[in-house]
This record gives sequence, structure tokens and C-alpha cells, in this order.
Amino acid sequence: MSCLHKRPKRTKSEEQAFQEQMKKVAQENGKRLGLEGDPDLQFLLVGGELVKIRSRSWKKNRFFKLQEDCKTLWHESHKTFRRNQTFSIDDIDSVRKGRQSEGLNKHTDPSVEEQCFSIIFKGRKKNLDLMAASGVEAKQWVNGLDKIMNNLRNLSRQQKREHWIINCMRKADKNEDNKMTLKELKHFLRQINVEVDDTYAAEIFNKCDKSNSGSLEGSEIKHFYDLLTQREEIDVIYESYAQTEGQMSARDVLNFLLNEQREQVTMEDAVKLIEKYEVDETAKQKKHMTKDGFLMYMHQEEGSIFNPAHKEVYQDMHQPLNHYYISSSHNTYLMEDQLRGPSSTEAYIKALMKSCRCVELDCWDGDNGEPIIYHGYTLTSKVLFRDVIKAIKEYAFKTSDYPVILSLENHCSVDQQKLMAHHMISILGDALLTKPLGNTMPTNFPSPAELKGKFLIKGKRLNKLDAIFNNNGTIDEDTVSEEDEAADCKENEQKTKPKKSKIKLAKELSNLVIYCKSVHFNGFEHAKENQAFYEMSSFKESKAFNLAETSGTAYIHHNMDKLSRIYPVGSRTDSSNYNPVPMWNVGCQIVALNFQTPSKEMHLNQGRFLPNASCGYILKPEFQRDLSSQFDPNTLSRGPWLKRKTFSVMVISAQQLPKVNKDKHKSIVDPLVRVEIYGVPADNASKETHYIENNGFNPSWNESFRFDVHVPELAMLRFVVEDYDSTSQNDLIGHYCLPLTSVQNGYRHVPLLTKRGDVICSAGLFVHLMLLDAQ
Repeated sequence: MSCLHKRPKRTKSEEQAFQEQMKKVAQENGKRLGLEGDPDLQFLLVGGELVKIRSRSWKKNRFFKLQEDCKTLWHESHKTFRRNQTFSIDDIDSVRKGRQSEGLNKHTDPSVEEQCFSIIFKGRKKNLDLMAASGVEAKQWVNGLDKIMNNLRNLSRQQKREHWIINCMRKADKNEDNKMTLKELKHFLRQINVEVDDTYAAEIFNKCDKSNSGSLEGSEIKHFYDLLTQREEIDVIYESYAQTEGQMSARDVLNFLLNEQREQVTMEDAVKLIEKYEVDETAKQKKHMTKDGFLMYMHQEEGSIFNPAHKEVYQDMHQPLNHYYISSSHNTYLMEDQLRGPSSTEAYIKALMKSCRCVELDCWDGDNGEPIIYHGYTLTSKVLFRDVIKAIKEYAFKTSDYPVILSLENHCSVDQQKLMAHHMISILGDALLTKPLGNTMPTNFPSPAELKGKFLIKGKRLNKLDAIFNNNGTIDEDTVSEEDEAADCKENEQKTKPKKSKIKLAKELSNLVIYCKSVHFNGFEHAKENQAFYEMSSFKESKAFNLAETSGTAYIHHNMDKLSRIYPVGSRTDSSNYNPVPMWNVGCQIVALNFQTPSKEMHLNQGRFLPNASCGYILKPEFQRDLSSQFDPNTLSRGPWLKRKTFSVMVISAQQLPKVNKDKHKSIVDPLVRVEIYGVPADNASKETHYIENNGFNPSWNESFRFDVHVPELAMLRFVVEDYDSTSQNDLIGHYCLPLTSVQNGYRHVPLLTKRGDVICSAGLFVHLMLLDAQ
């Protein structure tokens, strides 16, 4: 059942020996994951029948089983050319118990709730909706997969590296005899993305084949592994600081942390690192760190480019809401483009699980009196408003406790608006904010801390907010101007359809709009004189970029008092994105992007919201909050924002870069690294290394770059690793982005992410960084 490739038929005794060997392999991998003897892991390794569900009529029994590498799930397939299929645990985004996917909700009955679960994949791969024979079995599948996923995430970079290499070796061992011939060795090297000529491969092989048997086994494979994984660049660093009996004493470790890493630490901190990462007990007792201990430390978060202190909520969360950048999504309901793409509750779940704190609901009249969400006048599919609100309620606060704004683009009749209000009140319950905090009319926004666990509605309102306190809320319905965005988004799709400039608004829906009342923008002076703090405007990107360029300081002052939402122009039918950085530069809070579209712009968004526990709120710099500030990102006059820095980056090496073209067996990458700075116009810069031919396993560059940074508080640092191609556009291998203020100095490892923003488990860059005051 678990046969993955053709192999010579074994005798009964050979098969028994093979099965015993596979058990040992599974035990080793289970131990490496910290799950040795775990009953849920054992259950998955045995495997079992599950019902795969695609529709009411398509429900098929399929056998599923975890492979011995404890990282690959195998399942039978009845397709003619694909009898067996596998996918990696790394490809799973989450496992959901119960009927929590759209498919299971639609195609199964509530009576089988306990037996159902869904495997949600990263990227655009379809969910796997499954049903077990019993609730107990479903729980075991979910628990087992969750444990493996969590433990894989928690492995150190060094452990991930070992896990990956060892399993690549096993795949290369075609006849599964636990020996490696020269041919298998070359196959293995290609798997790990290294192209070596025959002479060099034979040289490594002969160096390790001490027994002259023509194959490597046991300690010879271990020797080969050690040769392969040796990090010369780290050896050099270690040896330059190991001044005590060939090892690093606590004093040596302290010297390294102070001189290289530029950390403000004490001897006590150095001793703690030794106690935490040293693997040799004798060295630990002497308060020494061996090379292995040093390597362990370098691969942990203390050795990462990203400041570990910023993994927690470290910013002041008690400032008014408009003092923060807020992670925001546009057309949140779409899984793909905005002309034909599917609308889905899954798109809301994915955005919320990435700590998006402002989602958009494009609401239209639906059949049977039920409002729906889709991209009007297009071929995108439709989803019930009620189902979207249920999904939002379920997933809004799983990754962040801070408030979620529901941005309504309302095209519904009065009756269906009343139903929208009813659904939000009944489903969201006490979490829905229906009146201002406190007992008096507010004069500014509450803070994210005060609004924890709350939903705010952004939309049109019939009257002023003070009507709540003056008992002047007698309007039942009236016409209001249609949201600016609604008109713009459709301008390129339905030119023959007359635009409505007015829309009737139901009192029930109007009353739910408290701190985010949508109004038309008539200029900064008009807004200053006439708009209340809770009255906010939406700007299409072209208008916002023009204002940022011509009236930067005025825009910043506008955003010190009010909220601004920026959205992509309607001509972006492919759901592409604009650069969010110029919008953050002028203090815009709700810079809405198409989360479903992987792009450089989304990488910048992910980097911007990486610190502060990735909670979806980032406190703006003080010069974007202080009313006396005259900051303009385009002119850079003198002021507290001007903190000139010299930023030096040495790109040293990379480790285990993935193949870009996995279909081509002999394809090896030719990697180069580009270092980019995004910020105010004066700081934008990009520099790149040369490319290395045919080595994705351990390429080495040792190239240094220098950047002059004027406003470091607004600067973003992005690393891009590409596969060089002389005849066509380079392919992206991986990237990583973070604010310059979250960068640690010294020798650091940089994780790499896929185009869609998921971590590439074993890959990374090794760099040296130094951010210093400019002379």
C-alpha cells in the first residue's frame, strides 16, 4: 500500500527485514520530532480509510498513511496515471476539526460533525475534506497532524537541516539497502540542489569509502554527511573567538556578543547562552561553548536577523486607533482575480489567520431575500453574507486579540440591509461595537487595547454620532451618497451601467457604524473644518499617491486626527497590488491590498506587520503623530525624523535553497541575492550579488554593500534570492522582509519565504549586518 516507486520483488525474509528497517526509520524521525512513542503518531504511521468528499454525490473511500519520514502523507488515488499520491506536511496550512470548510458545510449533514475534518493547504491548492469512521478516529488524525506540524515548526534550523538532508539521502537510496553507491550519491546531490562534476563526486565518494567496498554505509555515510554539512564560514568565526583551550569560554562568548553582534549583554547572559545551547556536558560544566554549541546558538532565534524582543507585543497599544498602521485587505472575499475568481469564506479565514485587521464585504441583493457578497457586475462567484459573518466570528481573534474592522461596500436594498444588520447583531453578539465606549460623546478614537475582541463596522451613517447621546435617532431610512470606492471599482467593468449617486440606507445598518463613518473627501482644509474624527474617507490609489506627492505634510496631519483607507484602482482586474510604502510614509492607516495575490507588495506588507507579535497593528513613528511635526517624506527638511544611519550588509552564503523547477530532474539553481531598501524616496535602493553557477545547497558570495538611510523608522529591508537566467526573467527562489528597526546587528541567519509568504523550512541566508550612526 505504501509503495512509492517500482523496486525489485523481495523475498519474504527480505520484506520482513525491510519492514523492520522502516520501523526503525520511523522511530528515528519520531524521536527527532520529539514524538517518540506518541500514540497519535503511531496511529498515522499505520494509516487508515477515510472518506474523501468533493460533493454530495462524490464521496470516495481512500487509504491515507503517514510515511516513515514523518513528514509526508501518502494516499491512494484512482486516477489512471497517479495511483499513489503524496504531499508534504510542510504544505499544510492548518487542520480543522468538524465541518468548518465550505465543502463539508455544504456536502455533509450536521449529524457527522464529529467525524469530519479538513486539511487546508498553503497557496491555491484545494482543501482536502475528509470524514473518518468515528469521532475518535477523526480526533486522532487531527491531533496527530497538529503535533507533527507544531513540532516541525519548533525544530531549530540545524535540526530542520539534518531532518531534510537525512530524508533526501533515504530518497536517493533507490534499492533501500541503506547503502549509497556513487550513482545514488550523485542522485542525492542533485536532490539537494548541488551540481558536481563526476571527478569531484568520485573524490568525495572515495574519501568516505574507507572499506573500498564501492558503497557507503554506516559510519561512512556519517562521514559523508559531516563533510557535506560543514559550515566553513561559521568555523572561521568560531575559531577567531575560541581563545580558551580551543573553545569559547564565557568571556569569549561575551566578547563575541559585544564586538560582533553589538548586543548590550552581560557575563550572565553569555553563561545563559552556554547553558541553553551547549551539547557537551563537560564543556558546559567549564562554562565553555564548543563549535557544535556555537552552531546551535547561531541557528536559534538569538542568531536570527529578526529581533526576538519584537516577536511579542512590545509597542504601546493604548494610543488612539488612528495612530497605528492597520493590516488591511481589499476584496477580501476573492480567492483569485476580480473578474472570474471564486468568492469564498476561505479567503476571509486565510486573511484573518494572517492577522489582517480590516476586511472588505462587497454586499449585494441575493435570492430568497438573503444578501450576498461578490464583485458586482463580474463573473466572480457569490457567497452568502451570513456565512461570511459566521466565518469572521470564528476566526477573527485566533492570531490577534486586537479589533477587526468590517468595511462594508453596500449595494443592497433596504430590506436586505436590515437583514445584514440582523445577521451581524445575532452572530457577532457582544463582540460587535454598537455604541461608543463610555457614557459621553467621545472626542477621539479609543485604543486597540480598549477595543480588544471587538468588531467595528465601517460604512455610511445617516446622522452624526452625537445623535446617540441627544436621543436624536428617529430617522428610519434616507438616501446617502454611494461610497466613492463602489463607483470607482466598477468603472472599468460596466461602462454602460448608469452609476447610482444615491443609495437608500436602513436605520438598523446605519446605527452599527460608530467609529468608522464613510464620507466623501473634499480636500484637507474642508476635512479639517467639517469632519468629525470618526468620519473617514476612502482614496483610490491614484488619488492617494497624487496627494502624498503634492501635499505630504497636509496628508500626515489629516491622518493624525482621522482614518484613511487606500484601495487599488478598478483597472487592476488581475487583482495586482500597488506599493504600500508611500502610503505608510504619509501616515495612512488602512492601506488595503489584495491578500490573495502573492507579490512584492504583499511581501512588504507581511514585513511591515511582522513585529509586535504580528498582531496587525504597528504604532506609527512619533513624527507622524505629533501635531507640531512638519515631516514631508519627499523633501526631508531637518527634524526628529532625520536620524542618518549607515547600513552595511555582507551577503556571506546561503543554505539549502529549493529547486525552482522541480519537474526537471537535473535542474540546479544559479542563485544571486538582491538587498533592497524601501522607505522615503531618498532611501529607496537596491544592490545585488553576482550569481553562483549550479549550487543551491551552499553557495557563497562574501559580497558587501553599503546603504545611506535618512529616515530609519520608515525603512524596510528586503532580501530577494533569485535563480539567474540569461535568456528570460529570473525566477524567485525566496525572500524575507522586515522593518530596519527590527534588524539585529552582527552575524545573522535570514529565513526565506515562498512567493506566497510561507517559510521554506530548511533554506536560509547567512549575512553580516551593521546599522550605525552616520559620521
